[in-house]
Amino acid sequence: MSPLPVAPLTIEWSLLGLLAEKPMHGYELHQRLTVTTGLRLVWHIKQSQLYAVLARLEERGYLTTTLETQEARPPRKIHTPTPAGRTALEAWVRTPVPRGRDLRLEFLAKVYFAQQQGDAALHVLLAAQETIFYKWLAELQNTLDALNPTSYEALVYRFRVGQVQAMLAWLKQIETEDTAAATNTLDE
Repeated sequence: MSPLPVAPLTIEWSLLGLLAEKPMHGYELHQRLTVTTGLRLVWHIKQSQLYAVLARLEERGYLTTTLETQEARPPRKIHTPTPAGRTALEAWVRTPVPRGRDLRLEFLAKVYFAQQQGDAALHVLLAAQETIFYKWLAELQNTLDALNPTSYEALVYRFRVGQVQAMLAWLKQIETEDTAAATNTLDE
């Protein structure tokens, strides 16, 4: 019996995305994740874990590795996304997250890479995520409407409705700011 295929984790996609910007060796990639801006605001990874993740990406066919010689040091491995890795990364970036709890890590990483790809990619991601959340909000509201308004269950569902409404407001804010920035750029 063969093991089930394992979907890449968000950190794997994030590393692949950074390598799509520029091929790097493991230490350089780790340095990119230790600066106080960008993905560091979302992800933390130990250097030892990073090498295991890179190996998994290579096993899946998403990375190729070449050796770069150095004069007085051992050669270092430079990691580059394969065409399959780039295609998979682009599909991942454009796919909304299915649950609210995925917003904090996975969605924020997707937003980072969508911004790198340009306004169109960011708009596609935000619109798709908004659709998912409006559907979720309607389902939660239908359940809430069927509950006794003074029950504990209603209290929990009101909380969930509020969370989804806040997420939608945040998405709208990003869209508004993105549109305003694009308009300002066109006006200049």
